[in-house]
Amino acid sequence: MIRRLTYSAQRSAILDKAQLIVSAFTTYDTLDADSVREVTQSVNDLHTARVVVTDAGARCIYDSLDADNNRYRLVLYPEIASALEGNDSVYIRYEDGLLMTKAAMPIVAYNRIIGAIYLLERDADQATLIDELQKLILWISIGLELLVITISILFSVFFSHRIGKLFVSVRKLQGGDYTVRLPERGNDEVSQLCQSFNRLAQRLDRSEQVRKQFVSNASHELKTPLASIKLLTDSILQNDMDRDTMREFVADVGNEADRLTRLSEKLLELTRLDSTPVEERELTAVHSVADRVLRMLTPVARKQEIHLSLDCPEDIAVLTTADDLYQILFNLVENGIKYNTANGEVRLRAAVSAEGVIITVEDTGLGIPDAEKAHIFERFYRVDKARSRKAGGAGLGLSIVSDMVARNEGSVTVTDREGGGSCFRLCFPYYPKPEEELT
Repeated sequence: MIRRLTYSAQRSAILDKAQLIVSAFTTYDTLDADSVREVTQSVNDLHTARVVVTDAGARCIYDSLDADNNRYRLVLYPEIASALEGNDSVYIRYEDGLLMTKAAMPIVAYNRIIGAIYLLERDADQATLIDELQKLILWISIGLELLVITISILFSVFFSHRIGKLFVSVRKLQGGDYTVRLPERGNDEVSQLCQSFNRLAQRLDRSEQVRKQFVSNASHELKTPLASIKLLTDSILQNDMDRDTMREFVADVGNEADRLTRLSEKLLELTRLDSTPVEERELTAVHSVADRVLRMLTPVARKQEIHLSLDCPEDIAVLTTADDLYQILFNLVENGIKYNTANGEVRLRAAVSAEGVIITVEDTGLGIPDAEKAHIFERFYRVDKARSRKAGGAGLGLSIVSDMVARNEGSVTVTDREGGGSCFRLCFPYYPKPEEELT
């Protein structure tokens, strides 16, 4: 690059000098030794190493190195030959610490080439400058290459260290250590990978804690009725009982077996929700499903003197399956009956608002303490454990409701009912559909 810039400047400079001499011959018809000497002496301050002027036949008329001996000799330089053909030519070469510049230009008078001018320059200063610049560029290049190599090695070591830590953490995660975390410094691809790894580890850790808690709770819930059955059967076998006492004990065994059956069904339902993909959903009329739920639970409500009521327009529909909607409403209404007071009431309502389809299930029971509301949708969680067992609950109904509502793009919340009791509020996206198409 430095040489190209220097050569370009040198070319322009020597052509300017040649043009200056040529312009002095424009008034001459022919070239002779005296006139050429006179012109060249007038421009002697051009500081060129050699000046040669030839006639149209390439014979030397003037040579600043040896004006007498070279006169009328043929000057067969390629530059002069090119100039006599009407071309400007420049040749620049750098060698042995010198910058050699040769240039030739035709001398034209009255539209006729009458000769050629040849200039030779030797510039040691320019050559020294080129040498120094080249050496400087060389050292700069070497320094930059060393810097790049050093940075590359450091980056490689740093990158390898981070990837190594990632591999070690992956192996720990694979081995079951879900508490492992990686630093999330920076915003490069490795940092983003670390962030994704941490999120995955956090989800796995949370899932593992839920699984352990689930297994523990399930084991506890299964152990209680099994222990009762074992105690009752041992009592029957080890004691002489009259017929009525034995029937009572057998009835208790049956109740505990029913409790085990209900618990197993709910556990199977939770497993189905976790593992089975969502079935193809369709717009399902809320009124028909809610009416079927209330008819199914009416005998249970009458037994506990609970009044059931339904307020739902027939044209309201939600995008779900009929089974999911039935299970959701059944669990909520059943809970409202179980944990209600005598002569209480359970109200099921549905309406369309700006949020979507809103379904509420209200009861006039004792309500849920504020501290417990954040946990009631957790599996096996019960507000009043003694009362829940007495009512036959295992703390899975509301968890099933929450999972089913979530997989149908809805949400469920619980608030206190004005006047006492609880209000469960379901919200689903609203999709209008003609009444005759409701299922």
